[in-house]
This record gives sequence, structure tokens and C-alpha cells, in this order.
Amino acid sequence: MTNIRKLISLLFAAVLFSSISTQSFAIDKLHFIIGGGAGGGWDGTARGTGEALTKAGFLKSASFENMSGGGGGKALSFLINTKPAGTVLVQSTPLVLRSITRHKGYVKGSGVLSYKDVVPIAGVIGDYGAIAVAKNSPFKNFKDVVAAYKANPKSVKMAGGSVRGSMDHLIGALAFQEAGADPNQVVYVPYDAGGKALAGLLSGETQILSTGLGEVMGARDQVNIIGITAPKRVSDAPDVPTLKEQGFDVQFVNWRGFFGPPGMSNSTKKEIAKMLGDVQKTPEWEAVRKRNAWVNIYNPDKKFVKFLKQQTKEMTALMKKLGVI
Repeated sequence: MTNIRKLISLLFAAVLFSSISTQSFAIDKLHFIIGGGAGGGWDGTARGTGEALTKAGFLKSASFENMSGGGGGKALSFLINTKPAGTVLVQSTPLVLRSITRHKGYVKGSGVLSYKDVVPIAGVIGDYGAIAVAKNSPFKNFKDVVAAYKANPKSVKMAGGSVRGSMDHLIGALAFQEAGADPNQVVYVPYDAGGKALAGLLSGETQILSTGLGEVMGARDQVNIIGITAPKRVSDAPDVPTLKEQGFDVQFVNWRGFFGPPGMSNSTKKEIAKMLGDVQKTPEWEAVRKRNAWVNIYNPDKKFVKFLKQQTKEMTALMKKLGVI
């Protein structure tokens, strides 16, 4: 009798699990568009999210497409103009910056691209800014960088994985401004995504790299991270110093999230948003999050839109402070 009860319990559990899994597969595959090259923050976020969603059983498959150009504008315009089904675009603070700076886009009949041109689904993670140097660099901390810059501004070139006026540029500029330097005089070298920016640093083309912490966590055998924009050291990288503890009070976290094409149904938007929230409760997601030292900042639907509106105000003030606009 005991064995029969165990068998019935196992069968019931199997049926229950099957029911839950079937519900998860209402949307069984997603195509992720990435507005930059391999190795960048958008690339890592899209692929890491797709990995967690498939391994945790929320999706049967996830596919990825890198579409570089225009600081993410090419991918954004593709989403707007073609309205592909089953597709999401990964984006971040640069989408807000784009609308602030009135960046000329690719959309026919429109001079400005912003989050209002697409469907905000959910913000999912935060990534602290990071300043990194090559392992053989003479710079052991950000104070060393500042000293070298003040002695000879042209001796310090800063790499970033996106255009001037983007997050990589702004984070580095903000750090230099906090150190008493003119941020507009800092030599910034833009690359197509973090992978190429890292290569530029390692080849000696530049002396420092301004990027996201998650983008350099996997390259710690090649670089030293000499400062991050967190208020205190993060548990996933306890040996990495903050800029604040070095006397430069620069605190910022760059969000990343997902957007759908214009016309995406409300039901599809809500289902993807729920999926992105539910996966953060799984060990598969935690493994991805931990290796990138991300911060979970799940903001779905209307909360996401409210956040984007508020950040537009905050980033406008920051860009004016830095003299970018």
C-alpha cells in the first residue's frame, strides 16, 4: 500500500509539473535583437536572459541577432519599421539619452528615436559602471589615473563600447569631473561594443576602459577593475574598490531591459514581462546574474514607463552638468 501511495504521489507531481510547464510555453520562443556587437552589455544581457529562460524551462528556444550601427539606432529602427513578431530588443540608458540629445535616427518621417517609439516590456537588471586597466598597467587605482591625466592629459585615452555621449563616455567623464578635471578634455575612443573596446585596451590603443561591471567580470584574467560606481563594494566582486571609497563620489547604475515592436499586443507584452520577472526567482537566473555581478531591478510595464520618464529628467540634468548638451 505504501508503494502504491508513493507511485500515486509521483504521478500527481508529474502531472502538476507538466501543467505548470505547459503554461510557461504559451510563448515558447523569443528572438533577441542586440543593438551592438559581441561582448557588450546589451549582448551579455540578451544572451544571459535567453540562457536563463531556456534552462529554467520558460522558453523552448531563444535566438540572438547582433545588429550594430548608430549606437543602437539601426536595431531600434529595424524594430520600429519591420515590427517583427516574437522579437524583443534589449536596450538601456542610451535609449533615454538618444531622445534627450535629439539624435537623428533612421526612422522614416521621424527625427528622434526614443522609448516612446517602441513598447516598453520590463527593466530587468542594473549594471554598475566600471573603470578597468590592463593587467600590466602602471595604474593601480583611479587616483593614479587622475595623477597621470593632470600631468599630461593626452597620456590617458579612455575606451568605451559606444559613441561619445553614451553611458560609457558619461560614466568616465563623470569620474574625471569628480576628480577636478574638465570632462570635455578627456580623450574618449569609441568602439563598437565592449568586446572591441576591451581589445583596444589590451592592445595599448587606450590606457583605461569605461564600461559596465558585467562586461569585464569575465575578463578579470586580463584586466584589473580599479573602480566601480556602486555606493559600496558588491558581494559578487568584493575585491573591487568603489570610486567612492577612493574619494570620488560617483554613484550610478545603468539599467537594461526589453522592448517590443510597435503594435505588440497587451497580452503578449504582459506575458513576456511576467516571464522576465518569474525567471529571476530561479537558480538558473541567479547563476547568470552572479557571474555578471548584476543587480536585479525588475520593473514591468507601467512601472517601467514611469521609471523611464523619471530617468529622462535625471539624465537631462546630468548631461547639462557635464556640458554634453
